[in-house]
Amino acid sequence: MADQYDNLSWKEVRDMFRTWREDSERRSKDVVDLWESKLMGKIDQLGNEKYLVLEQVCTAALDCDRRSLAEYCIKILKREFPSSLRVHKYHAMHLEALEMYDEALEVLDSIIKRDETNAAPRKRRIAILKAKGRISEAIKELTEYLKKFMSDQEAWHELCDLYLQEQEYSKAAFCMEELILHNPHSHLIYQRYAEIKYSQGGFENMELAKAYFCQAVRLNPNNIRALYGLLLATNNIAASPKCPSSKKKDAIKLCEWAAIQIEKHYGSKVSNESIKTLEGLLGQLQLEV
Repeated sequence: MADQYDNLSWKEVRDMFRTWREDSERRSKDVVDLWESKLMGKIDQLGNEKYLVLEQVCTAALDCDRRSLAEYCIKILKREFPSSLRVHKYHAMHLEALEMYDEALEVLDSIIKRDETNAAPRKRRIAILKAKGRISEAIKELTEYLKKFMSDQEAWHELCDLYLQEQEYSKAAFCMEELILHNPHSHLIYQRYAEIKYSQGGFENMELAKAYFCQAVRLNPNNIRALYGLLLATNNIAASPKCPSSKKKDAIKLCEWAAIQIEKHYGSKVSNESIKTLEGLLGQLQLEV
């Protein structure tokens, strides 16, 4: 535990936990350490707030792989709230940490059966399928989830990642198109969509990649990755036999402009050799996001 917490009273720690909960800060290691050194012996003096603290400690314990501590918290919560779906969710998370995936899935299924509008257990179910390497099932489950919770941007990002693992670029691109509709001012979404189209290859996809890299740069001129992507896309367009002469001139000008912008950021010239190296790396970079 950090020295800055050593002189705190248990009431100050209680207030700190409350602030972290309100600000949605995990601070998992600090929570576990402070619980054991300051709050655990004062649990009965926390009043009704002790159950919120126990939930907080349970989550932190799972983050820190302190399974026995998580089990301790869950037992108290289950004794007090035997029918609570939230407590059952923590139980499933504990089973998941123990790699008892089938048992965890049974608990999650029971929660979903009782409350079909509860998004959290559906997400945990997808996470378990992913952890077990059952990617196709995770994709199917996540697709069904998004039919009910279409505005969940994190879920669209996750589905995109899963499709990229399966090298289904057109479906991954569709996920990013949905995200652009949800968040049309995010340069990172435009950049990633452009990277996917670049990875698909072909003259039409390369032109789309160029357009979306341009939009990413418009939204954030300091997005170096988008500038590099624009450099590579325009270089490929100019070198393509399908490219008419008028478009070739524009592509070359845009390529030169992107190179100048990169030079301004790094203070060194972009060589043809660097461009070839980048062409080999861009696909890998986009898959690792």
